[in-house]
Amino acid sequence: MKKFPMISAAALALTLLVSPAQAATDLPASHGFYDEMTYLVNKGVISGYEDGTIKPDKIVTRAEAAIMIGKLKNFKGTQTSTNFKDVSKSQKASGYIAEAAKAGYISGYPDGTFKPYAPITRGDMSIILDLTFNIFNGVGASFSDVSPNMKSYNAIATMVSGNITAGYSDNTFRPNQAITRGQLAAFMSRVLEPKFKNDTHMANSYLRDKTKIYSYSTKQGTATLKFEEVPVIEGNDFGFMWVTRTDWNSATTLLVENETKDALIYGLPYSEAETEIVYPIQVGKTFENGLGERYTSTITGVNKTVNTPYKKFTNAVEITIESGEKYYMVEGYGSVKSLDAKGETVSELSSVK
Repeated sequence: MKKFPMISAAALALTLLVSPAQAATDLPASHGFYDEMTYLVNKGVISGYEDGTIKPDKIVTRAEAAIMIGKLKNFKGTQTSTNFKDVSKSQKASGYIAEAAKAGYISGYPDGTFKPYAPITRGDMSIILDLTFNIFNGVGASFSDVSPNMKSYNAIATMVSGNITAGYSDNTFRPNQAITRGQLAAFMSRVLEPKFKNDTHMANSYLRDKTKIYSYSTKQGTATLKFEEVPVIEGNDFGFMWVTRTDWNSATTLLVENETKDALIYGLPYSEAETEIVYPIQVGKTFENGLGERYTSTITGVNKTVNTPYKKFTNAVEITIESGEKYYMVEGYGSVKSLDAKGETVSELSSVK
């Protein structure tokens, strides 16, 4: 009788706990996209190669991108004929390409080809993600190499407002640059999971941590802010954004915010936006604000000490509105306290969970 080798329970448990991404020989934990690659491997979107590698720095082809999108959307992927003259039924990605094209997520070229083996660019990937997922298209950033006459212009703005990417430090987006498996994993992970959106925040950002729930004490009661996915409403994409709820009524308010190298802007979706703080931060710097009637705000202090029920901050930026009202901004927390013209507290941060 054939005997099978014995495997200890500990060894078996260890085997089950190690994901394909963790076992990949070319994906150390120190890799810039290790977490994103692991996340998508565990979701079954990315798989490794027979040689034990996962190739995070390999350029992604248009066919490979279609497969990854298809797996996220739970397409069957059964090989089939397509409407593209260079994608036959015998090709591995044919089913995913056909289904994605039918759904309107991808398209080919005027000559009837899809160019499945051509590298996919950052601009093209922005278009595909914009068409595939519910992402709010709000205030985008301006890049020196992205102009309004480009096909990917609106999609790139959506990627920025949706915290999918922030571009490069030299104020470029590089829309024609080919994208790697690791970079694509980052794009897709940020579409799906708020914790990865934090990676797009600038250094010393005043944006809140999107994995936390913020509560504020006000004269009326307690208001909470939670970053969550909002479904499509009346044909408009909303995606992930801050949702405000209060304990004094059942109404909810949606809040979007976007940070560029020049300012942090916030407002209601599909409406006008307010400037909350401008960069670089300098005492005496002024900026205009207001929806309709305009008013001037001035940065009147830095490294201010502010006491709130949550904690004492010693690095707050004080901003004074021309009417005498003040509010205080802190890196990683946004506004932590606001005062009326008499100096009385209007709202203040009470908890972060």
